[in-house]
Amino acid sequence: MRLRDVTPDDVDAYVRMRCDPIMMAGLGGPLPAEGMRDKVRRDARDAAADRAWIKMIVPDPATQDEVAGQVTIWSHDSGEGPFSEIGWMVLPRFQGRGLAKRAARALLERARDEDRWGVVHAFPATGNGASNGICRSLGFRFLSEQSVTFADRVLRSNHWTLDPRTDLPPAGA
Repeated sequence: MRLRDVTPDDVDAYVRMRCDPIMMAGLGGPLPAEGMRDKVRRDARDAAADRAWIKMIVPDPATQDEVAGQVTIWSHDSGEGPFSEIGWMVLPRFQGRGLAKRAARALLERARDEDRWGVVHAFPATGNGASNGICRSLGFRFLSEQSVTFADRVLRSNHWTLDPRTDLPPAGA
């Protein structure tokens, strides 16, 4: 597995992830494809400027064009001040291989090594057993179940936090 920055050429991968009813079932349903080109352009600009770590998951480095999903760490304002958040998506045909966990761990290790992002929050849907399991296995602490807004939709999520500097378990743990 390899992680690379999102580029403006990743529109097809975004459409497959964000406009698919199965992929978006826990996130309020598919998003419209019309806005994906602009979303990818904005994300590529933020990644290039190092405002966010928006990484495409390439399952086989020998096949550079095949994307399995995405993992991202970014900062935003919660209304109570800025905080960092991590999220991931893996396309159905690549699920069950540990790619999301390995990709999330790689970004969290980088955050620890660069002492960047501070405490990282994750908000997987309450019914997303796989993502909640990733949070548990990576050492996140469960805080609460709460409503969060994603793409103008209110979703029921579990709120997890992890300080990569102190909470990230050793690789293989």
